[in-house]
Amino acid sequence: MLKIRNFSKSFNNHKIIGVEKLDIPEGIHWIKGVNSSGKSTFFRSLAGIIPFDGEVELAGTDIRKDPVAYRFLINMSEAEPLYPDYLKAFDLITFIAEAKKAEAGQLDQLAEALGVSLYWKKPMGTYSSGMLKKVSLLTAFLGKPHLILLDEPLITIDEQSAGVVYELIKDYHENKAVNFLLSSHQDFRLERLSLGHTYLVQNQTIAVI
Repeated sequence: MLKIRNFSKSFNNHKIIGVEKLDIPEGIHWIKGVNSSGKSTFFRSLAGIIPFDGEVELAGTDIRKDPVAYRFLINMSEAEPLYPDYLKAFDLITFIAEAKKAEAGQLDQLAEALGVSLYWKKPMGTYSSGMLKKVSLLTAFLGKPHLILLDEPLITIDEQSAGVVYELIKDYHENKAVNFLLSSHQDFRLERLSLGHTYLVQNQTIAVI
């Protein structure tokens, strides 16, 4: 599914994370690591949000050779999303749904499931961290991605919302063949998801454990 070669990301000549060779198969996988280990940097690089050195290919599509097609295949939810205070979640989500060519009804179904429709027409400067997180999670499921990256998906949200996220992951994987990389320093409830491999981010690299 995901082919990574000679990957490296540095800031101010300081290496954050590097991977010489890594092949991640289809499935639901856990990217485990302590805070500041490089998990978020790795995810943001894979999503095409920040530049990096090396090669990344998803389902046969190269991020450099065909960046538009690549970005249709991958979605991401940030660990701690930040949005302009004046912006309304409804406007942002609607824009992303159109850009990702989401099917009719998908946006409303996700908004209702996560409870975002209760507040999404208010400016995001009025939202709690949990409300912002649910907006970010919703956008990650829009369209027809081949891979969804969920960075710390359970932080700041309540128990009920966490249950909804688990069910969405399970449904999208089993019924829509969507793959997931879940990044977290917390233990997932393994009985609720059929996790494949666990990868450890440590000492500026990533290895399967």
